[in-house]
Amino acid sequence: MRRRFATAVLVLGMITFVGNSVSWAQLYGQQKQAAATKSHMVEATEHTQAAVEHGKAGHANVVVEHATAALQHAEAAQKEKADPHKEAAIKGLKEAVEHGKAGHADVAGKAAAGALEHLKAVK
Repeated sequence: MRRRFATAVLVLGMITFVGNSVSWAQLYGQQKQAAATKSHMVEATEHTQAAVEHGKAGHANVVVEHATAALQHAEAAQKEKADPHKEAAIKGLKEAVEHGKAGHADVAGKAAAGALEHLKAVK
């Protein structure tokens, strides 16, 4: 009798575990995917910080690359949820791109720095 009870408990436990394994696998996959993708605000902030650093180093063409990427992410974040700081950051990033294309790395870096302050102020 004891052996049958133990077997029944084992079988029910395995059915429960195997039956739920698909759900756990899907849940784990969704969590992993969510952790792998960064928000547009995080991406915009990281690219803007890189633009500021390259502006200080005098790399105008790299400022344009990072400011352009930051601009795309900032605009996407603005579409998700509008915010005046995001709008100001977008304006600053556009200025950074313009000055960077003109070869003014220092001015482009300063414009990116202003945009970075606005991105950090977003709540």
